[in-house]
Amino acid sequence: MARKIDEKKLAKAYNRALALEKEGRLAEAAEAYREVLALDPEDHGGAEVRLAATGFGDTPLKAPGAYVETLFDQHADDFEDILVEQLGYCVPMTIRQRFQALALGPFRRMLDLGCGTGLGADALSDMADDITGLDISENMVEIAYEKGLYDTLFVAEVEEFLEESDETPFDLVIAADVLPYLGTLDALFQGAAANMETGGIFAFSAETLPEERLKGAGYAVGPHHRFGHSLAYIETGLKNAGFETVEVTDINVRMENGKPTPGYLVIARLQEA
Repeated sequence: MARKIDEKKLAKAYNRALALEKEGRLAEAAEAYREVLALDPEDHGGAEVRLAATGFGDTPLKAPGAYVETLFDQHADDFEDILVEQLGYCVPMTIRQRFQALALGPFRRMLDLGCGTGLGADALSDMADDITGLDISENMVEIAYEKGLYDTLFVAEVEEFLEESDETPFDLVIAADVLPYLGTLDALFQGAAANMETGGIFAFSAETLPEERLKGAGYAVGPHHRFGHSLAYIETGLKNAGFETVEVTDINVRMENGKPTPGYLVIARLQEA
């Protein structure tokens, strides 16, 4: 049986942790976040990534599924207003522009990983005959469904879906704003390759961080509690999964507190095994 969470204690500990972090009292905030984790081991509030971001915890392999699901369920209704209108997010349209510049497409079957409310299908609906989307947030998928742009939709965690899927292979896979919630990328890249046709295109965005934050590692949690990756780590992972890098474009992924968030738009092609 699932352990019952003391919601009152959890809210008190989490709010105390947030307040201490905001005040810059990071050691005290870390103790409060550890209390949060003790009360809620599944980590719906993302305490683990917050500990890593403040330097008081190890870098996790990825953001907890419960946290990502809760985060996007809570923001589904105003997601597009916040991300597009307020934060200037335009990765799906940038993917479209790069496809056009490189004369890639049209595609037969597109897989939109972490589809959210359907921005990927909005941007690429006329470039693919059949579009499948999936997202861990049921609320997000419901909004995407209402748009009528997807032929198939799943509520699923990205890595688990790619490992278990028996779908017909895709010739286009996109992952816009997925990598910021993953640390290690092996399962994503290997899973994408396993679900693609040879010669298929894989396009995704990633955030990066200054070297002093990465400290020579391939990835780390940044100050805004999302993962950033080094380009070398990304390119090595793609090569190991059987991809050839077609193009890497430096982009501003989004605005954060009025400042750009540097990152990459990566387009790769699956090679013959």
